[in-house]
Amino acid sequence: MATPISIQLNPSILSFPSNSTKAHFFQPNDKFLLKQKPNSSSRQFSSSFLQQQLPLHQLASARLVAVAAAAASGVVETVEDKLPADLHVTETQEPNSRIRLTVEVPTVVCEDCYKKVIKEFMRRSKVPGFRPGKNVPEDILVGFVGKQNIQNAVVEAILKRTLPHAMSSVTRNAYEDSIRIVTKFEDMEKTYLSLNCLRYDVVVDVAPEIKWKPDDAYKNIKVVVELESDMDAQRASEKELIRRHKSLGALKIVTDRGLQVGDVAVIDISATTIEQDGSDAKTIPAAESKGFNFDTEEGDNVLPGFRDSIIGIKRGETKSFPLVFPDSWKQEDLRGVHAQFTVACKELFYRDLPELNDSIAERLLPGCSSIEEVKQALLQRCLEVEQAAKDQATDNAILDQLYKMVEVDIPQSLFQEQGRQLYGAQLLQLQANMKLNEQQLASLSSPRAVNEFLETQKENIISIIKQNLAVGDIFTRENLQFSTEELVKEVQNSIQEFQQHQQEYDEDRVKLQVQEVLEGAKVLEWLRENAEIQYITR
Repeated sequence: MATPISIQLNPSILSFPSNSTKAHFFQPNDKFLLKQKPNSSSRQFSSSFLQQQLPLHQLASARLVAVAAAAASGVVETVEDKLPADLHVTETQEPNSRIRLTVEVPTVVCEDCYKKVIKEFMRRSKVPGFRPGKNVPEDILVGFVGKQNIQNAVVEAILKRTLPHAMSSVTRNAYEDSIRIVTKFEDMEKTYLSLNCLRYDVVVDVAPEIKWKPDDAYKNIKVVVELESDMDAQRASEKELIRRHKSLGALKIVTDRGLQVGDVAVIDISATTIEQDGSDAKTIPAAESKGFNFDTEEGDNVLPGFRDSIIGIKRGETKSFPLVFPDSWKQEDLRGVHAQFTVACKELFYRDLPELNDSIAERLLPGCSSIEEVKQALLQRCLEVEQAAKDQATDNAILDQLYKMVEVDIPQSLFQEQGRQLYGAQLLQLQANMKLNEQQLASLSSPRAVNEFLETQKENIISIIKQNLAVGDIFTRENLQFSTEELVKEVQNSIQEFQQHQQEYDEDRVKLQVQEVLEGAKVLEWLRENAEIQYITR
């Protein structure tokens, strides 16, 4: 859940429009965070002139330009640095929760910055014929440093000094890294030279306003939660006991009889359609299998009637029989299809199992001394899994309702950050599963791949953002809280996980993400207690 933060002025904020762009994908210092690298070809205060290709004899002056601009602006750019006159700032609301600030810097401020730049150059320049730090006639100093360099330094100093004042009305709600000066540097230079004043536009994404439909709609949530039909802890624990018991036995070949319930058969399966109009039968590839290990005690996992149709089959025999795929079959194109199955039995085994008594309790579940103890422990585990699945299904149903209840004008920077987080999470999972090589990783990390993901997953990303914003709004409205101990513990756990995987991390960002997770948990807990919830079985 992205959170608006207070900005601190830094060079990346003050990057200017450029025709070329570079993108930087995913940094491991945040588990899932993808960040865009500042445009290396764009102009930045701290190094703008050092980045240019300069002749060696001009390099010293270029360094002085950057230093002089910073020093003349006061180094620490804050609104406490009082200006000799007020700025004229006009706010214009733009789509996607973006604000455009049109800033007009009066002549008196520009002149003050010019004097400071000249003073700083004078202090730092080593002008031939003059001792360092001594007064140098302005015309000689300008000739030594270069008129263009002086002008550039003055414009940069004006921007660095005035931007905090211009941003003061929106700083609190501004999203990090979304602040950009959109006026071209060359245009600002021209304005300064011709009018001895400065005008520039700044755009910034701000925290969007959340509108509930209707107001306080979250207080009257009604959700229907669909639970899986097989979500039954008692039955699941019984199946787990059977599975563990089976694992202690050995498979032995059946030689004197046919297939019985409890046996395991190795079979080849083929199937064709039975056409009601008499046309040629068609093979059903999805129903074919070679060397399939069929456990007769797990007959619920196959087509109804299949197990009963092959009971009694012996090793080396073949049976053919008709069946109909039920309307509830998972593969939709097979629902209602009449099929003729042919099954050839290749091998037939029975299980030689130890008696299910207290003597094998420790082997079934370490730490248990009786079968009853094993049953209770397995049941407790299954109950916990069942409750976790029920809670997750409930949370999903509530979140699905929440995002439909809010109207939000989503900032583009927030959309991109959330989308890159999702893509980064998928890429990390893919890397963990497949161990991608450098070439594959580079291809998947390219701007094109990321942008394609953002486009195809647009609706999903928007719904997640709405959910997150809604959760944050509820946390504030209902004055929910979590303890400092909870926060410290979860931050430590997250940092340990990063260290365990030898990944870099930003502790402040980890703390922020943990806070968001804890907020979400508190909100969902509150909603579960206050929502009207109905559970149904699929």
